[in-house]
Amino acid sequence: MKTLEIYPDTKEIKSSDIQMQANSVYTFFSSILIDELITLNKHIIYTDANALSEKKRAYFLGEQLLIGDALILGREDFNDTDVSIKEDELLSLINYEVPKFYQDVLELLSSTDINLYRTFEVEKNSEKIALNTEWVLYTFNIADDRTKEYFLTELKKSIVSNANVEKYIQKMAQLAMNVAG
Repeated sequence: MKTLEIYPDTKEIKSSDIQMQANSVYTFFSSILIDELITLNKHIIYTDANALSEKKRAYFLGEQLLIGDALILGREDFNDTDVSIKEDELLSLINYEVPKFYQDVLELLSSTDINLYRTFEVEKNSEKIALNTEWVLYTFNIADDRTKEYFLTELKKSIVSNANVEKYIQKMAQLAMNVAG
């Protein structure tokens, strides 16, 4: 099966032909903790869920924050297929410039067991909305400097006091939804 692999440390994209088996993705990352992201149409992106705690390099694929190496396969219904996006198209979607706010937050979160893509619910107008930590980072990154500083200060307090960091992130998501009206 034709795949594309992103290696952010060397800023390389490699094309591979892998014999897909039940453990192929786990073997690629030498890990059983894998995240599956559907950022690209008709593709699945696999990343190592341990990459944050291992302080691997962060980057963006479109507006999706990724950390560490990525393995991309095509996806048709629920079946893995050959990748159909071209390397140059994929390269045009990658941005290795990660804002300082993201870097600071990721450094703090690396000492926790939080997963950037695990969803939680918040409410807006009595409607439940599924969000994740990555969305919260995106939202607070576009806030003013004072709000960013508040977010970082409170996150540090939450980590130092061994509070539930996921609850803090969920609280910040709810705050952002309340401000959005």
